[in-house]
Amino acid sequence: PIDSRGESLARVINETTQRKGKVIIPSFALERAQEIIFALKKLFQDKQIPKIPVYVDSPLATSITQVFRMHPECYDEEVLVFTNHQDNPFSFDGLEFITRVEDSKALNERTDPMVIIAASGMCEAGRILHHLRNNISNEHNTILIVGFQAHYTLGRKILRGDSEVRIFGMMHPVEAKIEVLNSFSGHADRNELLRYRTELGD
Repeated sequence: PIDSRGESLARVINETTQRKGKVIIPSFALERAQEIIFALKKLFQDKQIPKIPVYVDSPLATSITQVFRMHPECYDEEVLVFTNHQDNPFSFDGLEFITRVEDSKALNERTDPMVIIAASGMCEAGRILHHLRNNISNEHNTILIVGFQAHYTLGRKILRGDSEVRIFGMMHPVEAKIEVLNSFSGHADRNELLRYRTELGD
């Protein structure tokens, strides 16, 4: 259920923080990353999760978020109401957008609890591969899957519970906790598809 995704996200972050681990979130740069940022902002404001740093490690997601900020007329009702009564839905203390390669690499040297959002969403390319390589074998960490994982992708192998996965040509044991939040999926579900078909008519 979409209504419970904030609570589920808070649970994952709180449990990982208690283990002194990192939450690694493979995310699509368009819309999914912004949804997660907004959800985290609400959790921080409601004090449902501790004040830990959040890094969006994706130049594309960074640029897209800037576009989102410039077009509030495109927000859905929830975000629009939030914006009218408060401030930027895609900004909060502790949130940092990473574009430089050096800054991205530096995250792997740190051991303090944090959230890292990086593309690609199916773990097939991009900076998420580096974060998985450096964090997937640490039992304190969590890999949080928030989107559909196509067959034969690295994301699907992690999702189905493979005990080890190949990253950059080398096998890595999967010791991190794997969590799945389907409520962040952007795909239409059964009811939405049926409603769409009904609206089309015969």
